[in-house]
Amino acid sequence: MEANKRLLSLDTLRGFDMMFIMGFATIIAALCRLFPGGDQSWLCLQMSHVAWDGLRHHDTIFPLFLFIAGISFPFSYAKQLSKGASRGQVYAKIFKRGFVLVLLGFIYSGLFDLKFSTLRFYSVLARIGLAWMFAALFFIHFKPRTRAVIAAFLLLGYWLLLRFVPAPDAPGAGPFSLEGNLVGYIDRTLWPNHLYQKGLFDPEGLLSLVPAIVTAMLGMFTGEFVRIDETKISGSRKSLYMFLASVVMLGLGLLWSLDFPINKALWSSSFVLVVGAYSLAMFALFYYIIDVRGWTGWTKFFEVIGLNSITIYMAQRIIPFSSINKFFLGGLSHLCPEPWGKLILAIGYFTLCWLFLWFLYKKKVFLKV
Repeated sequence: MEANKRLLSLDTLRGFDMMFIMGFATIIAALCRLFPGGDQSWLCLQMSHVAWDGLRHHDTIFPLFLFIAGISFPFSYAKQLSKGASRGQVYAKIFKRGFVLVLLGFIYSGLFDLKFSTLRFYSVLARIGLAWMFAALFFIHFKPRTRAVIAAFLLLGYWLLLRFVPAPDAPGAGPFSLEGNLVGYIDRTLWPNHLYQKGLFDPEGLLSLVPAIVTAMLGMFTGEFVRIDETKISGSRKSLYMFLASVVMLGLGLLWSLDFPINKALWSSSFVLVVGAYSLAMFALFYYIIDVRGWTGWTKFFEVIGLNSITIYMAQRIIPFSSINKFFLGGLSHLCPEPWGKLILAIGYFTLCWLFLWFLYKKKVFLKV
């Protein structure tokens, strides 16, 4: 595969993933609530995070995005090298991306409120930027086998550290519980007023960055594999091998979860493997349908989102889409029974966000980080 070839499946999958953050999850939940007991139905619950241990679809969105960012790097790195980029230029681009995402994370968290005493230090964007940055540095410095050993060491080391070093300030609490885990202890010791849950815990904490690096590394292994010349391994076989690898990864993750529960907040080692399996299987499916079989007639809707994923994430924080939506649809929603009114507003919000991205797409305006 050519180094500068852009994977349409990657942009499409990224769009599919971000679609749920953009309001599609709210639409599904609103649809479920049209029926008696719908708010407690399996499908509706999938549109929200688990309280602690366990896994729902909503818990896969963030790691899938990080996994996709990992897939992209072998392609961009090869492209940089083909243009004669020096090692220093590659480093500069890696560090710049990491820094910009951390900065955007601060902005998202309310940097311009100037409330520095309680400003959240961690963020989703900072987690993506830093995990991707460290994974990228590993990628350019080590061969695949060495990186595989590093990834295993990080996951095993994280598990053993949390298992045998519980939080000193929560005697008797389990080492993987909300109160008793080392991740939370480190963060509330360093800066208790700058956490998502003030004085207790942050789901994007400092120590849990370690296993998140592996999520990005798994994506880079995948991108590296997909780049293999198709005269050596056909696209169909690549898809099959990726699917089989996802099955193995899933089995290992479920087995590990018997001791180290699947937990997004801790980004547990079992979570890395189970959601890594999901991410790899999803990419294998999209890659086979779009890039191998060439069935692309349905992808544009998702491309529009995927090519400006960071844009819509930030825009929802900055632009009052909800107010604009209510300006146009608020009256109609009030004329309907409450569940239907909420569904109308949910669909309107999603449509408004997509039209905003469509406008940017047509004008060829893309926020590239």
